Amino acid sequence: MIGTGGVGESILKILKERDPKSKWLKYVVCADYHMDRAEEVAASLGDSKRFVPAQVNAKDKEAIIELIKKHNCDFVMDAAAPFVADNIFDAAYEAGVQYANMGTWSLPKTDPKEMYGVGKQCFQQFMTDYNFDRSDMWAEKGLLAAICLGIDPGVVNVFAKFAAEYLFDELHEIHVKDGGNLSIPSAKEDEIVFGFNVWTVLDEVLNPNVEWDKEKGFIVEPPFAGEEIFDMPEGVGPNKLVKVEHEEVACMPRYLEKYGLKKCTFKIALDENLVRALKVIQALGLRSLNPVNLDGIEVYPRDVVAAVAPQPTDIGNEMIGRMCVGVHCIGIKDGKKREIFMYQPLDNQESMRRWGMQAVVAQTGFGAAIAIELIGREIWTEKGVHSLEAFDPIPYLEIMNEAGFEYNIVEMDSEYKRVIDKIELSKIFAEAAAAGDR
Repeated sequence: MIGTGGVGESILKILKERDPKSKWLKYVVCADYHMDRAEEVAASLGDSKRFVPAQVNAKDKEAIIELIKKHNCDFVMDAAAPFVADNIFDAAYEAGVQYANMGTWSLPKTDPKEMYGVGKQCFQQFMTDYNFDRSDMWAEKGLLAAICLGIDPGVVNVFAKFAAEYLFDELHEIHVKDGGNLSIPSAKEDEIVFGFNVWTVLDEVLNPNVEWDKEKGFIVEPPFAGEEIFDMPEGVGPNKLVKVEHEEVACMPRYLEKYGLKKCTFKIALDENLVRALKVIQALGLRSLNPVNLDGIEVYPRDVVAAVAPQPTDIGNEMIGRMCVGVHCIGIKDGKKREIFMYQPLDNQESMRRWGMQAVVAQTGFGAAIAIELIGREIWTEKGVHSLEAFDPIPYLEIMNEAGFEYNIVEMDSEYKRVIDKIELSKIFAEAAAAGDR
């Protein structure tokens, strides 16, 4: 495990809960740039023989390879900051081990005249390309690299594959919705909350956003485009959503276009204080990756922001409310138009009680942990580079049921109505198994 921040820690806690007797999770190196953090996380797991700490600089590919070989690892999980994702990916390949990550690295062009429009040419490096372009290389080595594990991307990709296979005859549109009604009662009026890794928020939200259209291709627009109000189920209520750059719009068409997919978007609810802060950070150049010389010392503006911003691991205890993340799917079933919303709700107080982690972090870690389990138990055995639409979704959903990681499906008619209950889902699972899909 490279990166023992909030998400890395949550993945490890959930993996330990899923395999308390080491049936398939034998040994974990908890590696981080900061050794004290790695030691803290390893110690918190209460099993010093199975979870050991290590220090590694993820910018140093050779150091990662050396660590893999020193501990005889056969799998690398990248839970580090996005800017080192390609380096960890390459290190795993060169070391000859399997790999997974939470997301991929992208780099938009910096000239405003080139940043927006239609097509990948708006980016110096388009998300997922670095990984998917190397799929054949990984397959030739007999290795799997599973990319984009988490809640979104991750769980929602599994939902989309399940919907395409079992809920629609033709699936025309997939719109990922990420929202909730989380709040901190004691928060001051102007308080800023980063619900996720600061680096990731800066990249996803301030990069040009992308949607996919079968006829037009990738449509690239300025930050905060595509505002809409979406009414979340289960009392979460209306959320104001905007488009941000997210890998689903690259992954879902790759695997699901054959089911009739014509459009794919990703939208997220953003706190107004955070939006204002991000706009100021952008305007002042504090998002920059380029070093600034300050009295003979090189300072990276983004590192300063990441260091002083409120950390998501520090806000969980006070937060109340729920997260709600899912896929709004539109298509045809039995000759009629159908719309459903398949989603994963998580109450923050429940998350804090169960795992000691706030809901955003726990949701993300749970999504990754399930995929790792399926790889570790050799249920998912594909080779090459794949996102989760490439795999059978049913074992994943079954583990969600076993582990109490709730999900629901509602029909999008005049009012939300549960369309598939657990008994009906079990019937779908049994029929799939009988048909040999497993």
